Amino acid sequence: MINIVLFEPEIPQNTGNIMRTCAGTYAKLHLIKPLGFSLDDRNIKRSGVNYIEHCDYHVYEDWQDFLSQNHGTFYFLTRYGKRPHTECDFRNVDENIYLIFGKESTGIPKEILKDHLDQCFRIPMNANIRALNLSNCVALVLYEVLRQQDYPNLLRTEPFKGEDYLSQ
Repeated sequence: MINIVLFEPEIPQNTGNIMRTCAGTYAKLHLIKPLGFSLDDRNIKRSGVNYIEHCDYHVYEDWQDFLSQNHGTFYFLTRYGKRPHTECDFRNVDENIYLIFGKESTGIPKEILKDHLDQCFRIPMNANIRALNLSNCVALVLYEVLRQQDYPNLLRTEPFKGEDYLSQ
């Protein structure tokens, strides 16, 4: 199973976008408090459109609460990582994969990262910016996992207008 973990997310629009992405990929979303918004926030609903009801998510009181309930391979996405996320081997579809992303303002705390240095990765980019938008990062890394797993259980054709729509 592929799991997306948001450590103390702050921006409701990002979380709404991520909920939509999770709903469309069968990824489970884990939200670690404190959240910078209410899950009833209209901005989450606007960003997630009407897909949030299809998102499998769970909220945790803190990092320790999350750790006590989840086991698998943890991958920490941080600007301090020294290897690109594409070096990870995500092909094992039976593995519980947790992609962990930090809050928008400060990322994942150093106290957590220092115990997992071998599992810290970054998305390569130039020196003009510190980081990409959180929802973009989640989509980028999640789809790398899905690509390596050959997009399990995901449609390869458009389900509403039909696979022959463009040729008609």
